[in-house]
Amino acid sequence: MKTLARDEALLMLNKVPEVTLYFWIIKTMATTVGETGADFLNFNLNFGLTGTSLVMAGLLAVFLFIQLRARKYVPWLYWMNVVLISIVGTLITDNLVDNFGIALETTTAAFGIALLATFALWYAREKTLSIHSIVTTRRELFYWAAILFTFALGTAAGDLVAESMKLGYANSALMFGALIAAVTVAYYGFKANAVLAFWIAYILTRPLGASCGDWLSQPIANGGLGLGTVTTSLIFLTTILGLVVFLSVTRKDVIPRTA
Repeated sequence: MKTLARDEALLMLNKVPEVTLYFWIIKTMATTVGETGADFLNFNLNFGLTGTSLVMAGLLAVFLFIQLRARKYVPWLYWMNVVLISIVGTLITDNLVDNFGIALETTTAAFGIALLATFALWYAREKTLSIHSIVTTRRELFYWAAILFTFALGTAAGDLVAESMKLGYANSALMFGALIAAVTVAYYGFKANAVLAFWIAYILTRPLGASCGDWLSQPIANGGLGLGTVTTSLIFLTTILGLVVFLSVTRKDVIPRTA
């Protein structure tokens, strides 16, 4: 088994992008699209929550299969999966809350536990949680499982703060933005653990993006700017597309081979 994993690592380049400013911009925008895109399909196209969930889960399964078959990081394919998994993560939480009546406090705690369990199992098997080591299929599966739970957790936590706690979309965005800034200061100013800082920031970008998406798209009467889900989704999808094309050409976010 160890020999097989080592041989696979020699053949497979790192499957995820380097953590740059571009990474965080696209990631945050992808989370916004996850929020507004799910709302657009659910309400504007009248797919309904169940229909939207089935369609997006099917699309994610197709693109994730293609991603797992690839032998290196492909920008458009990777970020397509992030956008889709963002939407699916949002829908999982929405289904539990709206269809099954589970409280946001419960879903937040449950997804938090699920994410910690994923990290624990990942570390127990691989002895690392670093994204610079996603060079085997098993590690990539752990990676995408963790990503899914971060989106579901972020959705639940964001809705809990913005809606149940009545903080509002703009204030929620400011709060989560301040938390990300604190993590950044801890990492650069106090040399906090890089892997821990990355995953904390990754989790926090989900409610930040969701709060920004709701703030931009929701009607003014509900505390938003009234742009609507269509306009908001198009703005962010166009920006993501432009950045992904740029990265595909420049390869600024490719992690060099280290083994």
